[in-house]
Amino acid sequence: MTNAHTSQQALLKQAQLKQAVAQAALAYVKPGEVLGVGTGSTANLFIDGLRDLARDIPAAVASSEATRERLQAIGIEVVNANEVSRIAVYVDGADEINPQLAMIKGGGAALTREKIVAEMSDQFVCIADASKWVQRLGTFPLPIEVLPMARSMVARALVKLGGDPVYRQGVVTDNGNVILDVYNLDLSRPAEMEATINNIVGVVCNGLFARRPADVLLLGRDDGVEVITVS
Repeated sequence: MTNAHTSQQALLKQAQLKQAVAQAALAYVKPGEVLGVGTGSTANLFIDGLRDLARDIPAAVASSEATRERLQAIGIEVVNANEVSRIAVYVDGADEINPQLAMIKGGGAALTREKIVAEMSDQFVCIADASKWVQRLGTFPLPIEVLPMARSMVARALVKLGGDPVYRQGVVTDNGNVILDVYNLDLSRPAEMEATINNIVGVVCNGLFARRPADVLLLGRDDGVEVITVS
């Protein structure tokens, strides 16, 4: 069996796991309540599954322009976060998630809006395949949204914290900002690091979701979807 064939099989399996958790998340949608919807490949599969539920969803808050367009394409009204006081359920993926359901997010550069929607939501349901499950965050580089004029200054501050920041070339967020991907940070205390980075002048938001972790994780494994919560 060639390496290419093995890699193709792994990608196919991962796609099946993503589809399984996206399908399982549909059960958490509350008819008549505002829904928050995330960004990324797994979230897109969830959106596809919402087509038959669209009439039961009065409005949705999208974490990116791409998600807004996908939701509108299936007939779901998308409203600005300023138009609602709360969101019943937020469904989104993760780049990494640990047993405390703290996450790294932002691979798709939507981290700031994702964090806003998460903060407004009564329940945050994370959907992920088993490759995203880690005991300790930090293998995936931490995305940080930064004001363009502060990029170099923020990068120097991140180096002082022990990180190796890399400018994500050619990417502009929906908010008009840039992304630094930071490698080698010590994320053993993610909530503390989240606060520390957010206090750097010029940082808009960082991709650590530890102070507001997920409430429920639907984790796609070979033997089915595991439901994980933290009491």
